[in-house]
Amino acid sequence: MKSSLPVTERPRRPEWMKVRAPSANTRYFEVKGLVRAGGLHTICEEARCPNIADCWGRGTATFQILGDVCTRACRYCFVHSGRPEAPPDPLEPLRLAQAATQMQLSHVVVTSVDRDDLPDRGAAHYAATIRALRRKLPAASIEILTPDFLGVEETALRTVLDARPDVFGHNIETVRRLHPRMRGAKASYDKALWLLRRVQELAGYDVLTKSGIIVGLGETNDEVEETMRDLRAHGVDVVTIGQYLQPSPKHAPIDRWVHPDEFRWFRELGEALGFGSVFSGPLVRSSYRADEQRHAVETSRGAVAY
Repeated sequence: MKSSLPVTERPRRPEWMKVRAPSANTRYFEVKGLVRAGGLHTICEEARCPNIADCWGRGTATFQILGDVCTRACRYCFVHSGRPEAPPDPLEPLRLAQAATQMQLSHVVVTSVDRDDLPDRGAAHYAATIRALRRKLPAASIEILTPDFLGVEETALRTVLDARPDVFGHNIETVRRLHPRMRGAKASYDKALWLLRRVQELAGYDVLTKSGIIVGLGETNDEVEETMRDLRAHGVDVVTIGQYLQPSPKHAPIDRWVHPDEFRWFRELGEALGFGSVFSGPLVRSSYRADEQRHAVETSRGAVAY
């Protein structure tokens, strides 16, 4: 495929970035109540996701485990950073599984903050959460979106994969050139690629791998293409691409509003590269309609289930 559409700058929020407010005619307030009652966190709230009214309105949410304080401070992320004061709550997996059961989820998505303060970086808590979900919702598929498990990658991956998640996600987030500036010294573009490849090597079963890219941070479309090619070369099955939204004046500024035509081009490129599923659009996030993303891969492979 030839070079991408030209980059265009749009200083004001365009029409295609507008979202609807929560409606009383949906399941939004039901989901909110279940999250509050369970003492749970969601990345939907912690990261100010623009799709919260849509997703909660459909009765879904992306759970965030290991607390609400992240030991990293990425320049694009609104999740509170610092040093967590408490260890992981051992009852959190059970409460999460109970909430997912009450929501009648058929596909459960779990992510977390980074916990560089923990010896296993939170891997055992991920595994406990997956197992709790398996006991309460045996028919549901489980998707996780993990940190990089800095320094204990091999052991952590084995711990998590022993619990057999159906989808293993780790976001590369941005292009190689911007990675150090946006993610900090601890994160590594090449380590993210290695992690995604290593998941498939260690799993011992058919697990989908998934990664996400945010655009509008100063990258070029050619750099996005390079990142997509890198992900595909490392066997990634699913890629998501969405518009960056500056969560506060302290965070990285928006470089440009990416036009829907460019997102369409990214999707067509991803399909040509052989991804099983490509979700690309202004409001797309890693877990946005995650059940549909997984179903798209199943359909492309001609499979019924994993």
